[in-house]
Amino acid sequence: MQFPLVHVSWSLADNASRPACDAFFRDVFGAETVYEILVTPETEALGLDREESLMMMGDTMLIPIAPAGRGAREGNPLGDMLRRSAAPMRWIGLALKTTDLAAADAWFASRGFKRHYDPGMEAHYFLVPRGQALGMRLEIVAQDMPGDPRGDRDWTPASRPGGNPLGIEGLQAIGVSTPSLSQARALFAEKLEWPEISTRHLPGARCAAFAMGDTVIEALEGAEGSPVADHARAVKGICHLVFKVRDAAAAAACLRSKGQPLIQTGDRFAIHPDAAQGRLIWFTQASPPGYPPVGSKLGRAAGASR
Repeated sequence: MQFPLVHVSWSLADNASRPACDAFFRDVFGAETVYEILVTPETEALGLDREESLMMMGDTMLIPIAPAGRGAREGNPLGDMLRRSAAPMRWIGLALKTTDLAAADAWFASRGFKRHYDPGMEAHYFLVPRGQALGMRLEIVAQDMPGDPRGDRDWTPASRPGGNPLGIEGLQAIGVSTPSLSQARALFAEKLEWPEISTRHLPGARCAAFAMGDTVIEALEGAEGSPVADHARAVKGICHLVFKVRDAAAAAACLRSKGQPLIQTGDRFAIHPDAAQGRLIWFTQASPPGYPPVGSKLGRAAGASR
C-alpha cells in the first residue's frame, strides 16, 4: 500500500520553549504556521494535554509538540512521553495518510505489526509504536490536518506570497539510523513493501534508500564510532530530513546571511544541529539516481492504494 506523508513530528520538554522553536523555523527556514492547537479553559476542560504548531516547510508539515495543560503534570502519559522524547537529534515519527483506516489496520496486522488506538480516537488514527519500526513511531491517520493547504490540487510550496526564501522545492528524503542495512531491509522492503531504489555510500555511513509513498526513506548504517552509529545505538529513529532546493548556493548564502553556522557533506549542507533546535535538516540541489521527483501527493492521491 502507498501511504502519503502527512507530517513529521518531534517534541519539546517545556511549552515555554515552543514559541522560540516556531520562530526559528519561520524566520530561518521560511516555514508557515497553518494551524495551532492551544490550551484554553475550554480545551483543557476537554482534556487537551499539549500545544503544537502545524508548520509547512516547503511541501512538508512539521509539528513541534510540547506538553501543556494536563500534559504539564508529571504522570500524564502524553506529557511524560513528550518529555522523554525531547532529546537532541530525536524525533517522534511520521504520520501517513489512509482513506480506509480499517483496511490499513488489516494490512499492518497481516504483516505482524501491533497497533495502538488512543481511547476515543479509534475512527481517526492508530499508532505503530517506535519499537517496531527502528525507533520511528508511525501514525496512520484517516482525517485531514486542520489548515493543511495540500488538499488544494493547485497548491505548491511556491504558492505562498513571496515563495520560500530558501527556494525549497520539496522533501527529498527522511533518514533513519539502523544497526544494519539487513534490519532496515527486513522492515522497509519486506514488511512494509517499500521498494529499495538504491544503495550508496555517504560520509561515515552506508545508505539504502526505499520509496515510501511520496518521499524516500534513507536507512543509514554507520561506521563504528560514527555519529550515525551512535544515533542508532543511543537515540534511534529519524536522524535527518533532506529538502531539495532550487539553487543550493543561493540557499546557503541566505542561511549565512542570517548568521547560521553551516556544515557540509558531499552535495548536502545544513545548519549545525546545535543551532537548529537539535535537529539535522539537510538541503541539496542534487537528485540521487533512482530517487523520485519531490512533491507531496496528499492533494492528488490522499489515501492508501496498491
